[in-house]
Amino acid sequence: MKKLVPNIITCCNLLSGALAVMLAAEGLFLCAFGMILLGAFFDFFDGMSARALKVNNPIGKEIDSLADVITFGLAPSVMLMQAIRLATENSNYAWGWWSSVALVMAAFSALRLAKFNIDERQTSSFIGLATPANAIFWGALIAAFPDMASWAQFMPWAMLAVMAVSCWLLICEMPLFSLKFKNLSWQDNKVRYIFLIGCVLIIALCCTYAAARDNWHYAIFSGTGIILWYIIANLFPEK
Repeated sequence: MKKLVPNIITCCNLLSGALAVMLAAEGLFLCAFGMILLGAFFDFFDGMSARALKVNNPIGKEIDSLADVITFGLAPSVMLMQAIRLATENSNYAWGWWSSVALVMAAFSALRLAKFNIDERQTSSFIGLATPANAIFWGALIAAFPDMASWAQFMPWAMLAVMAVSCWLLICEMPLFSLKFKNLSWQDNKVRYIFLIGCVLIIALCCTYAAARDNWHYAIFSGTGIILWYIIANLFPEK
């Protein structure tokens, strides 16, 4: 029975992603982002449970990748697609089905996951941006500012340009640190500690701004800020 536990958790990740896609298609971006975060929670604990129970199931690895494509690939892509479509449908520069270009990000997410599965270099760190990080970046951004594409006529193009950068980050050869601590030494984990301190500051700033504006949606933007900070932090060497 214990062999089924990690797979059940992984399937919960997949179901969370499927719900996120459905909610995103309805324009319920905040709920969709919540499902992405729930999927990330399950994604974290399926591997942990497999290690704790000493389960080594090749089927589990395949299911995990399929679930991640849905939750961290398709779901944020549909959120971006719908955000552009809904924000421009009543304007004179409506995008209509052209907004489906955003689905390209789902394809790059699948490619990223396939590369990760066969790359033996990514046991303790990452090469390229992990799909959950990319999904949180877009999910938080769109949940916080669902009408962003309507701010200016060039905004849909700008959003797709940023998407192109994130697609490149998914498959690039840029080394990115993980949050796995081998010890608690400051010298060995300096970048990780600085990153975590920065995360606390970003959350505090976003929450303070949200309280000042009496709009808690601004607090959600901290997710996007944290991922940006993560990318910036990787520009500095660990030692």
